[in-house]
Amino acid sequence: MTDHSPTRRFVLAAAGAGLAAAALGQPAFAAALSAEDQALVDKATAYIQNLGSAKGRFVQTDPRGTQTQGSLWLQRPGKARFAYDGPAGLLVVSNGNNVNIYDSRLKTFESYPLSRTPLVLLLAREVRLDRGVTITEVRKLADGFTIVAQDARRQTLGKISMDFSNAPELLGWTVTDVKGGQTRVRLVDMERTSGLDPKLFVLTDPRRRVGKP
Repeated sequence: MTDHSPTRRFVLAAAGAGLAAAALGQPAFAAALSAEDQALVDKATAYIQNLGSAKGRFVQTDPRGTQTQGSLWLQRPGKARFAYDGPAGLLVVSNGNNVNIYDSRLKTFESYPLSRTPLVLLLAREVRLDRGVTITEVRKLADGFTIVAQDARRQTLGKISMDFSNAPELLGWTVTDVKGGQTRVRLVDMERTSGLDPKLFVLTDPRRRVGKP
């Protein structure tokens, strides 16, 4: 049977937005950021805050190296839709309050508070990477930079690394769970847009709405 936990690592508390200390149960200590690193954090924060609506494609690689891909739509604040291409059969939708997941192959439907998923870092009304989130590292790359963060309140477990170009633009992220497993999401052909259909961000349990799309 296919293991769908990598997808849950991408969106659920066990993987992400809280991004707890790598050593479970140990206090999280953030390294002091240099002025240059802080400037990059501020640059990334401003980019996310002003992102608005966007659409594109994504490629997800799970800890076993298996790749899945699909289409995504974002509408800040609060809303996102990740539609996995077949045969993954997965649909992940944030409606502003909850992240709902429907697996068409297993016929399962799950719902989690947005505040306890990694998506909150992208979708919060006010993006504050210096409040509630501990920046543990800023890595400079040849063509951009990476910000590594965890939840200062440790509501969730794991950590997240967000990759940005120098522009900046968000290139993707890697969620690391407490066992060291990594789920990578690479964004492709992302572009700002407007006028997204509100229905994109609505997902009710299809099992209870027979005959509905």
